[in-house]
Amino acid sequence: MAQLVSCILSHYPLTRFHNMLDTYSTSSLHSRVNGSDPQQSQVIEVPGPYGYIPSFSIAVLFLSLFGVTTVAHFIQAWVHRKWFFLYTAVFAGAIELVGWYGREWASRDVFSVDAFTIQIVCTIVAPTPLLAANFIILSRLIKKLGESYSRLGPRLYSRIFVSCDVFGFFVQVGGGLIASGRNAPASTVNLGSHVMLGGVLFQFFVIICYMSLAAEYFWRFTRQRPIRRVSEGKLQRGVIDDRMKLLIYAVVFNTGCLLIRSIYRTIELADGFEGKVIQTQWLFNVFDATMVTLAMFAYNFLHFGRLVDESDSGMVGVYSEYSEFIGASIPMDSRTDSLYKDHSNY
Repeated sequence: MAQLVSCILSHYPLTRFHNMLDTYSTSSLHSRVNGSDPQQSQVIEVPGPYGYIPSFSIAVLFLSLFGVTTVAHFIQAWVHRKWFFLYTAVFAGAIELVGWYGREWASRDVFSVDAFTIQIVCTIVAPTPLLAANFIILSRLIKKLGESYSRLGPRLYSRIFVSCDVFGFFVQVGGGLIASGRNAPASTVNLGSHVMLGGVLFQFFVIICYMSLAAEYFWRFTRQRPIRRVSEGKLQRGVIDDRMKLLIYAVVFNTGCLLIRSIYRTIELADGFEGKVIQTQWLFNVFDATMVTLAMFAYNFLHFGRLVDESDSGMVGVYSEYSEFIGASIPMDSRTDSLYKDHSNY
């Protein structure tokens, strides 16, 4: 038994696992397992690479939750013909399912290197495609409500932020694979950890930029302060109805959950694989798994395809301090042109 434990420990990729025998000697562990140590009434178990044994019941719970929301997103994408949800929300849910299968596996075999690799890589990168859904939704809202209030064009939002999301995705995957490689020395594990941390920090920076630009857009929209003209010198403005308000609330809630999750992952990876944060199971369950689950379900209950009709542009006209809405896509007259020039200074 002692030789088997030592063999397993020698193949574990993280450095703290190799030092585990400093606390629990092989002979002492052997004697306790065989019940030859009268001073010990219970067997002392080595906690494994996680610092704890992953909960089987929690793993099954989140497997069920992610399974439900992923299937629902697939059906909703098909029904509403919003195909971008397939490579964002559905893809994110599928990766979460694989990651939580790894944790369920680890609950039965805590020393499995493959289970550890699957769960660490997948649970870190899974929310990245879901974040891309927020970028695409914002670009479509801007296109519907009016580009005059946006610092960037709708297509630029999609291209820039989705490209950043893809980059961050591959950085995190690469770091996870480096850190969890078989027989990896301590220097390689640390390198992989730093790469993952860099990917998470980059994603955090992208979220902050996205939130700032989105907040500026809606601030300018609600206060009638356009920042630029659209084509043909026309100032267009849509209407935010009650259904669209629900979608905006869902986007804010979704982004907030992913921001909290990103902060947690930053603290976790900065603390290191041997730190207290990564070895505390409830922190992971609350600030990672729960936050991603809530973000996924938010778009199930308040789905873009059900709340926004993209077949109608929604443009209702030109608005100024001196007039009512007077018709869609009307060229600016001298008064509205003056209003635009005044607001463009903000």
